[in-house]
Amino acid sequence: MKILAVEFSSDQRSVAVAVDGKILATAAETATRATHAFALIEQALAEARLEREQIECLALGLGPGSYTGIRSAIALAQGWQLARPIKLLGVASVECLAAEAQANGWFGKVNLVIDAQRNELYLARYEISPEGYCEVGPLKLATLDEVRSQSSAGEIIIGPGVNRWFSEGRALFPSAASLGRLAASRADFLPGEKLEPIYLRETNFVKAPPLRVLPAG
Repeated sequence: MKILAVEFSSDQRSVAVAVDGKILATAAETATRATHAFALIEQALAEARLEREQIECLALGLGPGSYTGIRSAIALAQGWQLARPIKLLGVASVECLAAEAQANGWFGKVNLVIDAQRNELYLARYEISPEGYCEVGPLKLATLDEVRSQSSAGEIIIGPGVNRWFSEGRALFPSAASLGRLAASRADFLPGEKLEPIYLRETNFVKAPPLRVLPAG
């Protein structure tokens, strides 16, 4: 299967082209206010010598992470599926991090940490070995002190920009290449309208008051 993987959940945004699990091409940029999504896609497709019409599946990193980046990727996927009969697949970005940690040989109890703003972190705990990895603590919101206690217990701390909080942490960003390899073994496809960012907080908003009618005269 020819897969285009899009991972925009962190400041290191990337796309990759995979065919039957083999990565043919990648393109990446450091996020600014604008994400050059189509330029990255065209660059990766050109390197892989494929046309847009040949892509059979679009895989997305669903976060958690940059809400704007993830929403941009979802909008791209939804528009693509409206234009062409393409399969869509969403993968948690922490799973990409776990796969990359394994590839780097970082084995043992591993804490995957992503900035959640508001002085909180997204935290998922994995047991990683040369044979594979498995989740031992589901993704949740955590405090800095909670993650620090895991580090004090000798566990590994990994994540995008993690050195901002933990000097002993190992910086690692979810990549489209890892996403593409993971997607090759998955078949839990979704229609575009079912794709949602992984966001653990309830959405809060304040309803605008009704318009005030001023007396005439």
